[in-house]
Amino acid sequence: MNIDGAVAVVTGGTGGLGRYIAEGLAKNGANLALVCRTSISECQEIATDLSNRYSVDARAFCADQSNPESVDCLRDEIIDGFGTVDILVNNAAFNQWVPFSDLEALTPELWNTILQTNATGPFLCSRAFAPHLRKGRGGRIVNVSSIAGFDAQGSSIAYAASKAALNHLTRCLAVALAPDVLVNGVAPGYMEGTRMSAKLPPERVAYSIGSSLLGRPALREDVADQVITFVRSNSTTGQTICIDSGRVLH
Repeated sequence: MNIDGAVAVVTGGTGGLGRYIAEGLAKNGANLALVCRTSISECQEIATDLSNRYSVDARAFCADQSNPESVDCLRDEIIDGFGTVDILVNNAAFNQWVPFSDLEALTPELWNTILQTNATGPFLCSRAFAPHLRKGRGGRIVNVSSIAGFDAQGSSIAYAASKAALNHLTRCLAVALAPDVLVNGVAPGYMEGTRMSAKLPPERVAYSIGSSLLGRPALREDVADQVITFVRSNSTTGQTICIDSGRVLH
């Protein structure tokens, strides 16, 4: 796909990784709908900065991706504003540290929040934008997963299960939307400078870095670059690639 002039939706647009993804798309000429759940003023600042630096049309939107009505309203607002959507990056997610062994601490309420945000949310967004992604230049969906979806690790059992579900959702959506829309995923390992990593205890951070083959965190820039590569690709779909400094080999 030629990214220049495309319209891209990036959920979690104010997060540490979301900003890198949004900037990578803007550098390549994409107009941006940056989506946040609550921090609309911060989201607007980022959109304005990208608009000014890269001469693109970047705008801020607010939605709760775990709520079907909110997602439908988001879709209508973006289509009204841009006329179309070519790229959807499902980046928004939620985590909370709960040791795997502490099943009592992983309450049904927390389980539902994590699964609804991390697995149902990307489905709702993909479902809402699918008719528009099928049109025009041919759509792209990139889901931001985690290596926790490939291995029994992560901030909680619910988080790992939600990302495993997202990995398979990527495959299923690739089947459902072929050949018009290509659907792929990136699965980062531990990254510095994100809200997700800020919630991890120091011992977990040390383990994540120490157990990687490269002995260092994954870089947000590398993850964002892979998102751009998937968007550009015309022959890759249904794949999720780990970017984790060599922790999960699959």
